[in-house]
Amino acid sequence: MAEPRWVQLSGADNVRDLGGLPTDDGRAVQPGRLIRSANLQELTDDDVARLVEELHVRAVADLRTGVEVTNEGPGPLHHDARVDVRHFSLFPEAGEATDAARADDDSPVVLPWQEREQNETGGARPDAATVYLRYLDDRPDSVLATLRLIAGTDGATLVHCAAGKDRTGVVIAFALAEVGVTREAIVEDYVRSGEAIEAILARLFTRSTYAGDVDDPGAVDADKHRPRAGTMQRFLDELDARYGGPSAWLRRHGWTDADAQALRHHLLDPQD
Repeated sequence: MAEPRWVQLSGADNVRDLGGLPTDDGRAVQPGRLIRSANLQELTDDDVARLVEELHVRAVADLRTGVEVTNEGPGPLHHDARVDVRHFSLFPEAGEATDAARADDDSPVVLPWQEREQNETGGARPDAATVYLRYLDDRPDSVLATLRLIAGTDGATLVHCAAGKDRTGVVIAFALAEVGVTREAIVEDYVRSGEAIEAILARLFTRSTYAGDVDDPGAVDADKHRPRAGTMQRFLDELDARYGGPSAWLRRHGWTDADAQALRHHLLDPQD
């Protein structure tokens, strides 16, 4: 298993280039093709230069919901003409940026998962693997669109959500599985977000969008938010049991052999 290519930025956490992850046929993901991250709202000018000029980021797949995007406003990469920023929510959207709302400027933000937990589970949080499967039921279009963006981008695609571990973890797992990255490497990469969990929570707690959903980092054991290997293993096992695996799920929703070939070519083949 390759060591993670952590990308140290002043304004974002949990950023890493997935180059080096091994495939079952002895190949590896090429560096500078796929990057994962937490929220990008606080990128500095130097961070943007590092991502765009050094790491050649040319597309961003933003997996946050409409309310997050609206409440946070345009991030620094929106202002760089070299980068194509796309929004692919993994929650149902009742209309543009209306999947959740707040009553007025002084009211706390109500995020979609909070509303769902209250309405459907009486406030109890379901386990993470169940939440991940729900993403697939709700927004298969966003999963496929993100993978097609990755495959069609001339340069690196950066995939992110708020923390960069759950929504991002699901979509990255599909991308890696589809090009043949080993199951062990997929799980280990998912778990590595735990190495940044303290920084992730501390930064989110300072954002008005997330402050009501994130425990005070100084008063909570961050370990309860840390991603577990068993969660991703259960998620992938459930995909195997229900659909025959990630590739079969993708094809059930319109993914083609040409799509798979393009993704594999982009992520695995060296530059000419």
